[in-house]
Amino acid sequence: MTGSAAKMEPMPRELAEERFADLYRANAREVLGYALRRSADPDDAADVVAETFLIAWRRLADVPAGGEARLWLFGTARNVLANQDRGARRRDRLTERLRGELVRELPTAQPREESTFLQALAELREPDRELLMLIGWEELTPAEAAEALGISSFAARTRLHRARRRLRGRLAEGPKGSQHTEIEVEETP
Repeated sequence: MTGSAAKMEPMPRELAEERFADLYRANAREVLGYALRRSADPDDAADVVAETFLIAWRRLADVPAGGEARLWLFGTARNVLANQDRGARRRDRLTERLRGELVRELPTAQPREESTFLQALAELREPDRELLMLIGWEELTPAEAAEALGISSFAARTRLHRARRRLRGRLAEGPKGSQHTEIEVEETP
């Protein structure tokens, strides 16, 4: 049977699942090693492996038999890595463009209290900062912020209380290398 004939006659699901399981067992560790050596973050490498095998499942009829399957998987993983890299560069360009737009839109001279607040906010962990920004700037309720973050309302209220406490602590310390500045952080139920 030729490669084109295999595409015309789909493999029975049971055989396809068995072939895919064999393909995964034989190659997953090597594909993971390939991705780990080329990724800055182990989570990114895991995403590469998952995407590579998803493509292999969707295109199982195109995956060569035997040892050539490993080479096909490496080629697919290489393409997935390239797509990740292109996506990261696009996000970076968009971030820079948005930063430039914000600089043009926002007043250039901010009051001292606002810059102190923004610096204290920037010093918080990302989850705290995101929750505070969703509630403060996007004007979401804690329940709405919980939904946006994919957490329970109870978890959002608890995290919000702790994030506000950490922000007040940062504000009480003042920005690095400056005098103490009082700024009220509104507490909501």
